[in-house]
Amino acid sequence: MKPAKKLTIRDIAGAASVSPATVSLVLNGKGEISGVTRARVLETVARLKYVPRNLKGGNEGGGETLRFLKISKHGHTVNRDHSVFISDYIDGMSAEATRRNYTLEVVSFEGQSISSVAESLAGAPISGVIALGTELSEDDIMLIQSVGFPTVFIDTFYDVVDANFVDMNNEDAVYKVLSRFLSHGFERIGFVASHVGTTNFRLRQEAFFKNMARLGLKVRESDVLSIESTHEGAYEDTRALMEGGLDLADCYFCTNDIIAYGFIKALKEFGIRVPDDVSIIGFDNLPQSATSDPSLTTIDVSKRKIGYLSVTILDDLINAAESQPSVKMLVGADLVLRASDARDAPRPAPMQQRNRVGKKQLAE
Repeated sequence: MKPAKKLTIRDIAGAASVSPATVSLVLNGKGEISGVTRARVLETVARLKYVPRNLKGGNEGGGETLRFLKISKHGHTVNRDHSVFISDYIDGMSAEATRRNYTLEVVSFEGQSISSVAESLAGAPISGVIALGTELSEDDIMLIQSVGFPTVFIDTFYDVVDANFVDMNNEDAVYKVLSRFLSHGFERIGFVASHVGTTNFRLRQEAFFKNMARLGLKVRESDVLSIESTHEGAYEDTRALMEGGLDLADCYFCTNDIIAYGFIKALKEFGIRVPDDVSIIGFDNLPQSATSDPSLTTIDVSKRKIGYLSVTILDDLINAAESQPSVKMLVGADLVLRASDARDAPRPAPMQQRNRVGKKQLAE
């Protein structure tokens, strides 16, 4: 059997339909490369399991290796819709790894068992692990940790699990969303949740209830919706709710931008105008949010900073002379103001009346 051909930057460039120079710039975290192109290159690197020997091009074998595990356990949240924000994580990790003389490997796991992910680490020639924890449970985290490498989990957070986490501050972010709605004079504030098992989704839902109480606002049970987390799933589920006669709240905080896109698309088909009839705020600040119709007000958390901090923490763990306590770090958020939550138009007709009008227009 012939040995497998060793991949080169040219191979990655061909598979990603970009130039070798673009691949080199992406892997080194340099150049004015668009988020979409960067994401495509990094997706190709992960899919083909390409391991760049040296991100700087001069001291091959001169540093230790860190491995980033891009884990898509069920794919409802870690998928192509979110490639850009995952590439931002990788950008932050890559830049800091290079600065600290590490090589960063990116290995992708899609639909594979977490036990197989853990098995892939056994005996690996690496110094530490950063794992994308978006779709991981507590048991998954403990299993990956049990392999024995210093490990940091990003994009997830568990208060009582003895592990290292760098995540966004969901409670602070949701407080900013609700305060924005309250500043418009809204009191009937809805929440578009998802039944998909993702820790950050759960934390945002908990933060919604906690901050509504903190702001002296009441939650109507009927104003908390649960829909799929993919664009198409969110759209279809929202259509079904509208067909069932959903009495819309004045405004909604959507668990993430992808859900917001599907939610808004379905509302439009029923003649509901955003923001004239219903105001919407999302979470993630994906690039499409700036160009959607209307442009989406959303929460932005620096994914590059989370990536950078994960390498900083991991480096400390690797070089510590003795066992270290767990580090649990939360990164703050900014509310990016756009058009979807504006409240300049006259107050519209009651929601039930608008729903009836929307259905009539759809039938016609």
